[in-house]
Amino acid sequence: RARESDETAVALGYKHDTKAADAKKYPKHAATQRCVNCSMWQGAGADPWGGCAMFGRKQIAAQGWCMAWVTKPGAG
Repeated sequence: RARESDETAVALGYKHDTKAADAKKYPKHAATQRCVNCSMWQGAGADPWGGCAMFGRKQIAAQGWCMAWVTKPGAG
């Protein structure tokens, strides 16, 4: 699993909980943006942890967020 202190996580502003994202540093962040609804998410919708195109082999939290978040096609 990825840690919030990992080099990639720090560079991307990743947090295990989207509510913990730095609002001042990332003003475009919205609480509805979560890893599970990002196009880079590689897990199933019900998985609490899953893969991510940005994190290599490390798993990230479904309820997490990072600045690379982009709407999953068909998610609205």
